[in-house]
Formats: sequence, structure tokens, C-alpha cells
Amino acid sequence: MNCYDCHQEGRATPATASCHTCGAGLCPDHIRVTAQDVHRHEGMGLSTLKQSARRLTCFTCHDAQHQL
Repeated sequence: MNCYDCHQEGRATPATASCHTCGAGLCPDHIRVTAQDVHRHEGMGLSTLKQSARRLTCFTCHDAQHQL
């Protein structure tokens, strides 16, 4: 699989990951890495775990999810 964003720019670059939201193939230059809190049900509510998970998204999905 090749990076979708590189393909849009007319280049063929192998993808090393896929976007968590849209599933597009991504190369290291087009990956946005963010931390995501991990929750689980405990007792009567949610508990947030101490360590965050890694979330990989493309720039388009990252920007869409973080609009003000």
C-alpha cells in the first residue's frame, strides 16, 4: 500500500501506517501522532488509565476532529 497523501502529490511512497479514522495509508511525513486517554468501566463509572494510547491519523482527519 502507498501513502494516499503522497499519491495526491504525484509521488509513490510506501505507507507505514493507516489513519485511525478514515483508513488511508500514510507515510511518516503524513502521520499525525496524538495521545488518546484510555477509559474502562469501574464500579459506577469510568476510570482513566495512567498511560495514554497512541493514535495515528492523517492531517485531514486530525484537523477535522480538532476544530474550534
